[in-house]
Amino acid sequence: MAVPFHTLDEVPELQYQPEKANGNMIIEGDNLIALKALLPQFAGRIKCVCIDPPYNTGEEGWTYNDKVNSPLINDWLGKVVGKDDLTRHDKWLCMMVPRLKLLRDLLSDEGVMFIFCDDNEQNNLRNLMNEIFGEDNFLANIIWQHSIQAKGYAEKFSLHHNHVLMYQKTELFGLKTLERTEEHNKNYSNPDNDPNGDWRTGDIRNSLYRPNLIYDITTPSGKTISPPSNGWRFSKETMQKKIDSKQIVFNDDETRLIFKIYLKDVKGRVPETIWFGKEVGTTRDGKNILKELFDGTAPFETPKPIEIIKRIIKVSTEEYDYVLDSFAGSGSTMHALFDHNKSNESFLSCILIQMPENSETKPDKNICRDITCERVKRAIDKYGYDSGFKYYRLGIPIDAETMLTGQLPTYNQLAKYVYYLCTGDNLEAEDKINEADYFVGEYGKQVIYLVYKQDYETLTRLALNLTLAEKIKQQQPGKKRIVYAPSCFLDEEYLTDNQIEYVGIPYNLFQRNK
Repeated sequence: MAVPFHTLDEVPELQYQPEKANGNMIIEGDNLIALKALLPQFAGRIKCVCIDPPYNTGEEGWTYNDKVNSPLINDWLGKVVGKDDLTRHDKWLCMMVPRLKLLRDLLSDEGVMFIFCDDNEQNNLRNLMNEIFGEDNFLANIIWQHSIQAKGYAEKFSLHHNHVLMYQKTELFGLKTLERTEEHNKNYSNPDNDPNGDWRTGDIRNSLYRPNLIYDITTPSGKTISPPSNGWRFSKETMQKKIDSKQIVFNDDETRLIFKIYLKDVKGRVPETIWFGKEVGTTRDGKNILKELFDGTAPFETPKPIEIIKRIIKVSTEEYDYVLDSFAGSGSTMHALFDHNKSNESFLSCILIQMPENSETKPDKNICRDITCERVKRAIDKYGYDSGFKYYRLGIPIDAETMLTGQLPTYNQLAKYVYYLCTGDNLEAEDKINEADYFVGEYGKQVIYLVYKQDYETLTRLALNLTLAEKIKQQQPGKKRIVYAPSCFLDEEYLTDNQIEYVGIPYNLFQRNK
């Protein structure tokens, strides 16, 4: 299934405090198309993806609505996926595969993805993620206690958990620690008045067999302590240094060693794989927040509590990173990120994508505008977040057929797109685009130009000619010049001699430069 790139068009009347947006975006439209539209600007830049796709319980009322050419798959389109649909697992996987691949492309090499699910698709999703991300990049299956109250179903277990699958893009991802509380420090004390403060005992044995760590230790009175079967945790030299500094001490009868781990040296706590509702919130907590914001009503059925999103942000991001949620729902992710920024004085940015979910029977329904966007606006006002966002709708496809009908993207929209096609990378220095000189950007030892105007009649008269080529040579001496233009009036010999590569638009535009 080939999805063309589309423009992202600003909707000024739905933006809120755009001067404080700091990269925050809410995008209205199909998330498959929107994810591809983000590639020219954000490929390899997203640090954390956090998504909550349909759980496929048969009760959500979701439809598989991707545009495809296969007659067999077309039979699926527009039909609500229910419990009695024998292909519902296939449809769910077909919906997820292209989205997950695009999300992986958007992640930075240091990035990580969190996906909420329940037991309906947990096994299928795990296999799918292993295929797309690689088994070695699986980090955790976090169990979230989404409900605390008992559920009285006869002859059934009372279910209280969901899964949050966590995958890194590469081994460059670094997990962050969480803050410690008195509860986490209760095992530390100072029974011997150690000047280094509270401590607890640590394991001094090695977990794997290491012959070079097998040695006897002589006590101050001359006794011998034999090594454990796998050897000691430290080399003989390091062990002696720790004994000399009294971080490792002997018990009263000198028959064993005591290894002290000091509280002052513990910077945080490693996240556990069970997240309890009292710590990270429950679905009920998520609904209560919506009721606070929407005058006592909850316009979304299963909102995530902001505390669990805040924990995801804490363990995966630095202060200037991007977080992306392509199944935005009620907007919990952006709300949580704003709350995190306020509490931690950080400057994280957030991108949300949400479909309107309108239909023939509900043509005016627009979840993105009326719930996602509205919730974030109300949260900013109610909780005093010094933030804002820009609102976008999916625009026209950037393809030859559309351009030849006269529907044209802006110069900047097409410039970012050709840069991505040419380099496979995003254009970070967007402010250097110079439409007057047709300059797009640099990439290593090559420069990229786009001869283009957002006017069809003007566009038909534009070309790479000798005057323009000589000007480009003067501006970029000693570099390879790649020029996108509607036509070219120069012969191949001139182009080769002057290190100029011509790419015709629109027909040749959609072939990535190798």
